[in-house]
Amino acid sequence: MAAAAGGVYGVNMAATKLLVGLIGSGIQLSLTPAMQEEEARHQGLRLHYQLIDLDQTPGSVQQLPALLASARIMGFAGLNITYPCKQAVMPLLDELSPEAEAMGAVNTVVLRDGRLVGHNTDGSGWAWGFHRALPKADLGCVVLLGAGGAGSAISHAVLSLGAVQLRLVDTDLARARALAAALNARFGDRVVAYGDAAQVIEGATGLIHATPTGMDKLPGMPILARLLRASMWVSEIVYFPIRTELLEAARALGCPTVDGGAMAVGQAVGAFELFTGIKADAARVEQHFKRLLAGR
Repeated sequence: MAAAAGGVYGVNMAATKLLVGLIGSGIQLSLTPAMQEEEARHQGLRLHYQLIDLDQTPGSVQQLPALLASARIMGFAGLNITYPCKQAVMPLLDELSPEAEAMGAVNTVVLRDGRLVGHNTDGSGWAWGFHRALPKADLGCVVLLGAGGAGSAISHAVLSLGAVQLRLVDTDLARARALAAALNARFGDRVVAYGDAAQVIEGATGLIHATPTGMDKLPGMPILARLLRASMWVSEIVYFPIRTELLEAARALGCPTVDGGAMAVGQAVGAFELFTGIKADAARVEQHFKRLLAGR
Protein backbone atom coordinates (compact mmCIF):
# COMPACT_ATOMS: atom_id res chain seq x y z
CA MET A 1 0.00 0.00 0.00
CA ALA A 2 1.67 3.21 -1.13
CA ALA A 3 2.18 6.16 1.16
CA ALA A 4 0.10 9.26 0.53
CA ALA A 5 -0.29 12.52 2.37
CA GLY A 6 -4.00 12.07 2.71
CA GLY A 7 -4.07 8.27 2.76
CA VAL A 8 -5.58 6.13 0.02
CA TYR A 9 -9.19 6.56 1.06
CA GLY A 10 -9.60 10.20 0.13
CA VAL A 11 -9.49 11.21 3.80
CA ASN A 12 -7.23 14.01 5.07
CA MET A 13 -5.57 11.87 7.73
CA ALA A 14 -3.45 14.70 9.16
CA ALA A 15 -6.58 16.74 9.91
CA THR A 16 -8.56 13.80 11.30
CA LYS A 17 -8.18 12.17 14.69
CA LEU A 18 -8.39 8.46 14.02
CA LEU A 19 -10.03 6.21 16.60
CA VAL A 20 -8.98 2.56 16.50
CA GLY A 21 -8.99 -0.24 19.03
CA LEU A 22 -8.34 -3.85 20.01
CA ILE A 23 -11.03 -6.36 20.95
CA GLY A 24 -9.88 -9.42 22.86
CA SER A 25 -9.53 -11.18 26.17
CA GLY A 26 -6.82 -10.34 28.70
CA ILE A 27 -5.23 -7.59 26.62
CA GLN A 28 -4.29 -5.04 29.29
CA LEU A 29 -0.55 -5.63 28.75
CA SER A 30 -0.75 -5.30 24.95
CA LEU A 31 1.90 -3.09 23.37
CA THR A 32 -0.19 -2.57 20.23
CA PRO A 33 -1.71 0.75 21.38
CA ALA A 34 1.70 2.30 22.02
CA MET A 35 3.12 0.98 18.73
CA GLN A 36 0.21 2.30 16.67
CA GLU A 37 0.05 5.70 18.39
CA GLU A 38 3.82 6.26 18.17
CA GLU A 39 4.01 5.40 14.47
CA ALA A 40 1.05 7.70 13.82
CA ARG A 41 2.85 10.52 15.63
CA HIS A 42 5.90 10.07 13.42
CA GLN A 43 3.64 10.14 10.36
CA GLY A 44 2.02 13.41 11.51
CA LEU A 45 -1.30 11.73 12.31
CA ARG A 46 -3.55 12.05 15.35
CA LEU A 47 -4.54 8.56 16.47
CA HIS A 48 -6.07 7.18 19.66
CA TYR A 49 -5.96 3.42 20.27
CA GLN A 50 -8.55 2.01 22.70
CA LEU A 51 -8.33 -1.36 24.46
CA ILE A 52 -11.67 -3.23 24.58
CA ASP A 53 -10.97 -6.09 26.99
CA LEU A 54 -13.65 -8.78 27.10
CA ASP A 55 -12.37 -9.89 30.50
CA GLN A 56 -13.70 -6.60 31.90
CA THR A 57 -17.32 -7.32 30.91
CA PRO A 58 -19.64 -10.34 31.18
CA GLY A 59 -20.54 -12.32 28.10
CA SER A 60 -17.12 -12.44 26.39
CA VAL A 61 -17.51 -13.25 22.68
CA GLN A 62 -21.25 -12.70 22.89
CA GLN A 63 -20.46 -8.98 23.17
CA LEU A 64 -19.04 -8.84 19.64
CA PRO A 65 -22.20 -7.75 17.75
CA ALA A 66 -22.80 -4.89 20.19
CA LEU A 67 -19.15 -3.83 20.13
CA LEU A 68 -19.02 -3.74 16.33
CA ALA A 69 -22.25 -1.76 16.18
CA SER A 70 -20.86 0.70 18.72
CA ALA A 71 -17.61 1.06 16.76
CA ARG A 72 -19.60 1.87 13.64
CA ILE A 73 -21.70 4.48 15.47
CA MET A 74 -18.68 6.05 17.19
CA GLY A 75 -16.76 6.45 13.95
CA PHE A 76 -13.89 4.03 14.57
CA ALA A 77 -11.46 3.79 11.65
CA GLY A 78 -10.66 0.20 12.48
CA LEU A 79 -10.24 -2.56 15.04
CA ASN A 80 -7.67 -5.20 15.72
CA ILE A 81 -9.18 -8.53 16.75
CA THR A 82 -7.40 -11.07 18.94
CA TYR A 83 -8.10 -14.19 21.02
CA PRO A 84 -10.81 -15.48 21.28
CA CYS A 85 -12.61 -13.54 18.53
CA LYS A 86 -10.65 -14.01 15.29
CA GLN A 87 -13.09 -16.53 13.87
CA ALA A 88 -16.24 -15.53 15.74
CA VAL A 89 -16.10 -12.03 14.22
CA MET A 90 -16.20 -13.22 10.60
CA PRO A 91 -19.96 -13.70 10.11
CA LEU A 92 -20.59 -10.26 11.64
CA LEU A 93 -18.67 -8.40 8.91
CA ASP A 94 -19.88 -6.94 5.61
CA GLU A 95 -16.91 -8.14 3.58
CA LEU A 96 -13.73 -10.21 3.85
CA SER A 97 -10.43 -9.72 2.08
CA PRO A 98 -9.35 -12.73 -0.01
CA GLU A 99 -6.61 -13.51 2.55
CA ALA A 100 -8.97 -13.43 5.53
CA GLU A 101 -11.53 -15.56 3.73
CA ALA A 102 -8.93 -18.15 2.76
CA MET A 103 -7.40 -18.22 6.26
CA GLY A 104 -10.75 -18.42 8.00
CA ALA A 105 -9.73 -15.77 10.52
CA VAL A 106 -9.75 -11.98 10.90
CA ASN A 107 -7.37 -9.94 13.04
CA THR A 108 -8.03 -6.50 11.53
CA VAL A 109 -11.34 -4.83 10.70
CA VAL A 110 -11.39 -1.63 8.64
CA LEU A 111 -14.46 0.63 8.80
CA ARG A 112 -15.09 2.62 5.63
CA ASP A 113 -18.34 4.22 4.51
CA GLY A 114 -20.25 2.36 7.19
CA ARG A 115 -18.96 -1.04 6.10
CA LEU A 116 -16.94 -3.50 8.18
CA VAL A 117 -14.22 -5.18 6.12
CA GLY A 118 -12.17 -8.02 7.61
CA HIS A 119 -8.47 -8.53 6.90
CA ASN A 120 -5.71 -10.73 8.28
CA THR A 121 -2.18 -9.48 8.95
CA ASP A 122 -1.20 -12.40 11.22
CA GLY A 123 0.08 -14.58 8.41
CA SER A 124 2.05 -11.84 6.68
CA GLY A 125 3.25 -10.52 10.05
CA TRP A 126 4.51 -13.95 11.10
CA ALA A 127 6.23 -14.49 7.74
CA TRP A 128 7.90 -11.06 7.94
CA GLY A 129 9.39 -11.77 11.35
CA PHE A 130 10.28 -15.40 10.62
CA HIS A 131 12.12 -14.62 7.40
CA ARG A 132 14.10 -11.83 9.09
CA ALA A 133 15.16 -14.09 11.96
CA LEU A 134 15.68 -17.43 10.18
CA PRO A 135 16.03 -16.81 6.44
CA LYS A 136 17.58 -20.24 5.82
CA ALA A 137 15.25 -22.30 8.02
CA ASP A 138 14.61 -25.88 6.91
CA LEU A 139 10.91 -26.13 5.98
CA GLY A 140 11.00 -29.82 5.13
CA CYS A 141 8.67 -30.90 7.94
CA VAL A 142 6.99 -28.30 10.16
CA VAL A 143 4.84 -29.00 13.22
CA LEU A 144 2.32 -26.28 14.03
CA LEU A 145 0.59 -26.27 17.41
CA GLY A 146 -2.86 -24.66 17.27
CA ALA A 147 -5.58 -24.62 14.60
CA GLY A 148 -7.36 -21.50 15.86
CA GLY A 149 -7.28 -18.04 14.32
CA ALA A 150 -3.53 -17.46 14.60
CA GLY A 151 -2.69 -21.03 13.64
CA SER A 152 -4.88 -20.85 10.56
CA ALA A 153 -3.20 -17.66 9.35
CA ILE A 154 0.31 -18.96 10.04
CA SER A 155 -0.38 -22.30 8.37
CA HIS A 156 -1.20 -20.47 5.14
CA ALA A 157 1.94 -18.37 5.52
CA VAL A 158 4.35 -21.26 6.16
CA LEU A 159 2.94 -23.25 3.25
CA SER A 160 3.29 -20.19 1.03
CA LEU A 161 6.94 -19.98 2.14
CA GLY A 162 7.45 -23.50 0.82
CA ALA A 163 6.89 -25.94 3.69
CA VAL A 164 7.03 -29.42 2.19
CA GLN A 165 4.99 -31.05 4.95
CA LEU A 166 2.89 -29.46 7.69
CA ARG A 167 1.79 -31.47 10.71
CA LEU A 168 -1.08 -29.58 12.28
CA VAL A 169 -1.76 -30.31 15.97
CA ASP A 170 -4.77 -29.25 18.02
CA THR A 171 -6.51 -30.79 21.03
CA ASP A 172 -9.72 -30.21 19.06
CA LEU A 173 -8.95 -32.81 16.40
CA ALA A 174 -12.09 -32.03 14.40
CA ARG A 175 -10.98 -28.41 14.08
CA ALA A 176 -7.49 -29.47 13.02
CA ARG A 177 -8.89 -31.85 10.41
CA ALA A 178 -11.19 -29.17 8.99
CA LEU A 179 -8.28 -26.74 8.64
CA ALA A 180 -6.05 -29.44 7.12
CA ALA A 181 -8.71 -30.23 4.51
CA ALA A 182 -9.02 -26.55 3.56
CA LEU A 183 -5.24 -26.17 3.32
CA ASN A 184 -4.84 -29.28 1.20
CA ALA A 185 -7.52 -28.04 -1.18
CA ARG A 186 -5.53 -24.84 -1.67
CA PHE A 187 -1.90 -25.97 -1.44
CA GLY A 188 -1.96 -29.63 -2.43
CA ASP A 189 -1.66 -32.68 -0.21
CA ARG A 190 0.90 -31.36 2.28
CA VAL A 191 -1.01 -31.16 5.59
CA VAL A 192 -1.98 -33.85 8.10
CA ALA A 193 -3.96 -33.20 11.31
CA TYR A 194 -3.20 -34.71 14.70
CA GLY A 195 -4.50 -34.38 18.24
CA ASP A 196 -1.21 -34.85 20.10
CA ALA A 197 2.21 -33.34 19.36
CA ALA A 198 3.98 -36.37 20.83
CA GLN A 199 2.74 -38.35 17.82
CA VAL A 200 4.42 -36.12 15.25
CA ILE A 201 7.42 -34.26 16.66
CA GLU A 202 9.85 -37.01 15.55
CA GLY A 203 11.47 -35.98 12.28
CA ALA A 204 10.25 -32.37 12.41
CA THR A 205 12.65 -29.71 11.16
CA GLY A 206 10.73 -26.89 12.86
CA LEU A 207 8.04 -26.15 15.43
CA ILE A 208 5.59 -23.23 15.43
CA HIS A 209 3.59 -22.51 18.57
CA ALA A 210 0.29 -20.72 17.87
CA THR A 211 -1.81 -21.16 21.03
CA PRO A 212 -2.22 -18.87 24.09
CA THR A 213 -0.26 -21.25 26.34
CA GLY A 214 2.72 -19.49 27.82
CA MET A 215 1.07 -16.09 28.15
CA ASP A 216 1.32 -14.39 31.54
CA LYS A 217 -2.25 -15.39 32.31
CA LEU A 218 -1.81 -18.94 30.89
CA PRO A 219 1.70 -19.99 31.98
CA GLY A 220 3.16 -23.32 31.02
CA MET A 221 4.53 -25.33 28.11
CA PRO A 222 2.40 -26.31 25.08
CA ILE A 223 4.42 -29.55 24.76
CA LEU A 224 6.74 -31.55 26.98
CA ALA A 225 10.27 -30.16 26.94
CA ARG A 226 11.71 -33.63 26.32
CA LEU A 227 10.07 -33.63 22.87
CA LEU A 228 12.29 -30.78 21.67
CA ARG A 229 15.51 -31.49 19.77
CA ALA A 230 18.52 -29.29 19.02
CA SER A 231 18.12 -29.97 15.29
CA MET A 232 14.79 -28.12 15.03
CA TRP A 233 13.99 -24.41 14.98
CA VAL A 234 11.22 -23.06 17.20
CA SER A 235 8.90 -20.11 16.43
CA GLU A 236 6.75 -18.60 19.20
CA ILE A 237 3.79 -16.21 18.84
CA VAL A 238 3.41 -15.29 22.53
CA TYR A 239 5.27 -12.09 23.44
CA PHE A 240 4.11 -11.55 27.02
CA PRO A 241 6.46 -12.74 28.34
CA ILE A 242 8.94 -12.37 25.50
CA ARG A 243 10.96 -15.28 26.95
CA THR A 244 8.36 -18.01 27.26
CA GLU A 245 9.02 -21.38 28.89
CA LEU A 246 8.99 -22.94 25.42
CA LEU A 247 11.68 -20.58 24.12
CA GLU A 248 13.81 -21.03 27.24
CA ALA A 249 13.69 -24.81 26.87
CA ALA A 250 14.47 -24.60 23.15
CA ARG A 251 17.39 -22.22 23.64
CA ALA A 252 18.83 -24.42 26.39
CA LEU A 253 19.09 -27.16 23.75
CA GLY A 254 20.63 -24.80 21.19
CA CYS A 255 17.58 -24.59 18.90
CA PRO A 256 17.39 -21.55 16.58
CA THR A 257 14.40 -19.53 17.78
CA VAL A 258 12.07 -16.68 16.84
CA ASP A 259 10.22 -14.92 19.67
CA GLY A 260 6.67 -13.62 19.49
CA GLY A 261 7.79 -10.02 19.14
CA ALA A 262 8.67 -10.56 15.48
CA MET A 263 5.08 -11.41 14.59
CA ALA A 264 3.71 -8.65 16.83
CA VAL A 265 5.68 -6.04 14.92
CA GLY A 266 4.88 -7.50 11.52
CA GLN A 267 1.14 -7.63 12.07
CA ALA A 268 1.13 -4.14 13.62
CA VAL A 269 2.81 -2.71 10.53
CA GLY A 270 0.20 -4.32 8.30
CA ALA A 271 -2.68 -3.13 10.45
CA PHE A 272 -1.36 0.44 10.54
CA GLU A 273 -1.32 0.57 6.75
CA LEU A 274 -4.87 -0.79 6.57
CA PHE A 275 -6.14 1.73 9.13
CA THR A 276 -4.45 4.79 7.63
CA GLY A 277 -3.58 4.00 4.02
CA ILE A 278 -0.01 5.07 4.80
CA LYS A 279 3.03 2.81 4.75
CA ALA A 280 4.54 2.27 8.18
CA ASP A 281 8.29 2.37 8.86
CA ALA A 282 8.82 -1.25 9.96
CA ALA A 283 12.32 -0.65 11.37
CA ARG A 284 11.05 2.26 13.47
CA VAL A 285 8.09 0.24 14.77
CA GLU A 286 10.43 -2.63 15.67
CA GLN A 287 12.79 -0.34 17.59
CA HIS A 288 9.89 1.21 19.48
CA PHE A 289 8.57 -2.26 20.34
CA LYS A 290 11.95 -3.23 21.77
CA ARG A 291 12.08 -0.05 23.87
CA LEU A 292 8.60 -0.76 25.20
CA LEU A 293 9.61 -4.30 26.16
CA ALA A 294 12.75 -3.08 27.89
CA GLY A 295 10.66 -0.64 29.91
CA ARG A 296 8.33 -3.32 31.27
